[in-house]
Amino acid sequence: MKITLTLIAVAATISTSASAFVPSTSSNVKTLSANSASLRQLPVASVDLSSPTSLALSSDGGAKGAVEEVPEGGIGETLQTGSYFALWYLFNIGYNIYNKQALNALAFPWTIATIQMAAGLAYFVPLWVTGIRKAPKLSTSDLKTLFPIALCHTGVHIGAVIALGAGAVSFAHIVKASEPVVTCGLNALLLGQVLPLPVYLTLLPIIGGVAIASMKELSFTFLALAAAMLSNVSSAARSVLSKKTMSGKEIGENLDAQNLYAVLTAMSTVILIPLMLAFEGTGLFTAFKGVVKAGQFTNKSLATLLGLSGACYYAYNEVAFLALGKVNPVTHAVGNTIKRVVIIVASVIAFKTPMTTGSIIGSSIAIFGTLLYSLAMNASKKKQVN
Repeated sequence: MKITLTLIAVAATISTSASAFVPSTSSNVKTLSANSASLRQLPVASVDLSSPTSLALSSDGGAKGAVEEVPEGGIGETLQTGSYFALWYLFNIGYNIYNKQALNALAFPWTIATIQMAAGLAYFVPLWVTGIRKAPKLSTSDLKTLFPIALCHTGVHIGAVIALGAGAVSFAHIVKASEPVVTCGLNALLLGQVLPLPVYLTLLPIIGGVAIASMKELSFTFLALAAAMLSNVSSAARSVLSKKTMSGKEIGENLDAQNLYAVLTAMSTVILIPLMLAFEGTGLFTAFKGVVKAGQFTNKSLATLLGLSGACYYAYNEVAFLALGKVNPVTHAVGNTIKRVVIIVASVIAFKTPMTTGSIIGSSIAIFGTLLYSLAMNASKKKQVN
């Protein structure tokens, strides 16, 4: 039964990717350098985005839409980029471990997801209030434009949190490796964007690897599979909507990629609060007291765990923007691939999660497929620029 449903899920994913094989067009964006306030015209590295406000919309947490920076050389630049990558990986590992520990202690994914999303406000609101970062200025029309994207942003996070709570961290990330398949499908269906044949061929190892890993996964649950796919679909839809609704538009003032991610975080928090209350009410507070009374945690340690999961969630997205904005497309693709491997390995060690040979083989194939996909996409864009 598990095998049948897994194959059905994979088949559904494949069906969304059917399209003709012709080249797509590429676009340029203006983005704010991590070290400079001057705008530059730079080609997009991994997805076609035609607005500076679209950069934060195409990844696990918003930083996949990195741009190709012109390296300014020097050992200092190299050390700075290396530090960004190290912090990106460190915060990402921290988030996945703290998040899983919190979900193991308190089975309230909607409430925990809301706390994590709201934690970002404690970071960017003081920056806006003090003027360290210019606060965005948005009209009602701007907020209406961003609302569907914020809904997708919410789906990305809640899907990932539910998946991490329902199954192993490693399995959730294996399934999330299939996001390029969904992205290609939605781009074709909603934008009419079709890609060269080599790009679509790279989807085959992703699909096959996820199918193998799912069938051999010891901690497999249907909820984890479905929630991880919800996160994938929401992430792909977020990217598509950003291109469709914001292409060529100037939305608000001071809305660079980092501020856009902050605005989406605030909007998603507002969206999540009523959903949290509808699904789980205030049950977390009672459960919190019960866990403390049982002696598993103290009030301080459990509250700290929830706080750390939220802090790491926002921090890894903020640092990811800085890291991926400093490298070229190939380094970006390799960095994203290594990141997923690092998270899987770290989670297996931290939680002593057993992985079968089939699961290891399947996950390796799927993750390698995502690397091939990124490289094929970058090669396609480079051809069209030339």
